Amino acid sequence: MTAPDGQNGQEPTIIVSNEFAAVTVRKVTTRNGERLEIRSMGHDQTIKLDALALEALTWSSPLEVGKGLETPLGPDPSQPRPSADEDGR
Repeated sequence: MTAPDGQNGQEPTIIVSNEFAAVTVRKVTTRNGERLEIRSMGHDQTIKLDALALEALTWSSPLEVGKGLETPLGPDPSQPRPSADEDGR
C-alpha cells in the first residue's frame, strides 16, 4: 500500500507488512544526502540508511541479516541505543 504522492512535498510512503510486523519505507533527504527511512509501526523505531548501507545489505546472506531477529520483539531495552551521530540519523 502506498500513500498519495506529494503530501507536504514528501516522497510517497510504502507500507510492508505481514502477520509478524509492519513497517513504512520512504526516501528522505537529509543534509547528508538521500536516505531510505524505515519505521517500525509496532515499536516506533526508525532508521535511515544511505546507499552504501543499503548496498551492504545485498552483500549479506538472509541468515546474516536475520541475526537482528535474535530479539524479535525489538531492541533489548537493557542495551544502550547508538547515539544519533553513530547511526546516521
